[in-house]
Amino acid sequence: MITSRIKQRIIGKGRGAIFAPPDFLDIGSRASVDQALSRLADQGMIRRLTRGLYDYPKQSPRFGFLSPSADDIARAVARKDSQVLQPSPAMAANQLGLSTQVPSKPTYMTDGPTRTKRVGRQVIQFRNASSKTLVGAGQKTGAVFQALRYVGKGRIDDQVISKLARALDDKDRAQLSKQSRHVPAWMHPIVQQIVAHA
Repeated sequence: MITSRIKQRIIGKGRGAIFAPPDFLDIGSRASVDQALSRLADQGMIRRLTRGLYDYPKQSPRFGFLSPSADDIARAVARKDSQVLQPSPAMAANQLGLSTQVPSKPTYMTDGPTRTKRVGRQVIQFRNASSKTLVGAGQKTGAVFQALRYVGKGRIDDQVISKLARALDDKDRAQLSKQSRHVPAWMHPIVQQIVAHA
């Protein structure tokens, strides 16, 4: 019964979804959820990525099962361990089009311990960070603050401001303005320019 409910929810999330036992604790106890996930992995419906982390793999006609993205894995790990997650400055700058450099190891800032997680061929780094660094974590605004850190205090020009402004909708801008109270003072005038940018 629990297994079929978990299976339904997984199918509902669609291929490529990554999940951990805590995602299903509203369906059954931890032990019964673990058992159900183990059963589904044995049946080949889901794949065990690492201890306590599974995915419903995407399939390609040419390459078979595809590996999940580092971003999806990192988010699932953070959810599993009840931690907040923020891309590193270099990753945020790349995601927002301010840098073409792709960091060789995906790195995330978190309120959890500093550690490295290996999932299949992916190596993901989690670095413990201060609450100031984690402002806006899990939201687009967090990535904007991180990208500003990457570009650096004296190097932010109109091009950077307009690129960041284009990445945000009105709701994001309002949030950016509100959250900027918690970031370093040098960012305040830049945030105002991003918010006011038409």
